Amino acid sequence: MTGKPDLAALFGATEARTFLGLDACDDLATIDASSAFVGAPCATPYGSVGAYARNGPDSLRHASGSLTANVDRHNFDLSGPTFPSGTRRAVDCGDLPWSDSDFAGNRQTIRDAISMIVSRGVVPILIGGDDSVPIPMIDAMGDSGKSYTILQIDAHIDWRDSHMGETHGLSSTMRRASEMDHVKKIIQVGARGIGSGHSSDYEDAVAWGVQFCTGPDIHRRGLGPAIDRIDPGTEVILCIDIDAMDPSIAPNTIGRAPGGLTYYQVLELIVAASERGRIAAADFVEIMPEADVDGIGGLTVSRLVAATMGIIARQQSDSN
Repeated sequence: MTGKPDLAALFGATEARTFLGLDACDDLATIDASSAFVGAPCATPYGSVGAYARNGPDSLRHASGSLTANVDRHNFDLSGPTFPSGTRRAVDCGDLPWSDSDFAGNRQTIRDAISMIVSRGVVPILIGGDDSVPIPMIDAMGDSGKSYTILQIDAHIDWRDSHMGETHGLSSTMRRASEMDHVKKIIQVGARGIGSGHSSDYEDAVAWGVQFCTGPDIHRRGLGPAIDRIDPGTEVILCIDIDAMDPSIAPNTIGRAPGGLTYYQVLELIVAASERGRIAAADFVEIMPEADVDGIGGLTVSRLVAATMGIIARQQSDSN
């Protein structure tokens, strides 16, 4: 036998143009859904590497192809179908246009899209792209007039004021978020190993009031202390850098570091954000398919995004 058999076809997989084969939405002004998959291939990359994660959104659409025929089946991660009867489905809004030189324009494009989606009562799920992508998303959430808690799940703390002369790059995401008036609390989960930050950056974060649950903390004490930090009734912005997960299950990223979280640990944090508060927006970033190993990372992250969509659909249904 030559070539690799397409085993996904055994389950009725199709070549998905959209994530999970969901309906496409080309007009954000009329969007009607529980959540919206929005691809953001690029925001503010560093010149040394450019838009290295630009293929992230499409890689998840491809990875979800094996699930398109089964989206109505029982999802054991959610104890029922992904979108139960009586809930609204998610939609795929495609990828936002971007430039490899106009970074301010990229940020404005992301900001405008997120603001429009939120104004329609839809939860944006922004798919990156590198970890500079969340900065304009978080900024746009201020247009709602509400206050937010950020639950960042990441191997790195991203508190550099600037890196390589750039203040809006992936190393500065949480620092920029802390400067926004509508961000009232930041919980950072999963930090481990050596990143781009200095001890002074960590000290600045602590002084601001960040509540840390590091990777070692989680493995020693479990998720309870992190979950307890989510105030009941709070509006939560999820910022998920996929390198928070162990590279054995998410190798499709630039910042691999051993000792990461498991799939179900991340899922439990997402569920907790929804049950203790309300998920108002989410991002999944640092998705680099070129670094994947036999599609393992694409499978892991696409399944996690699908579960998040189901959690948000239930959250909205429960509030009606």
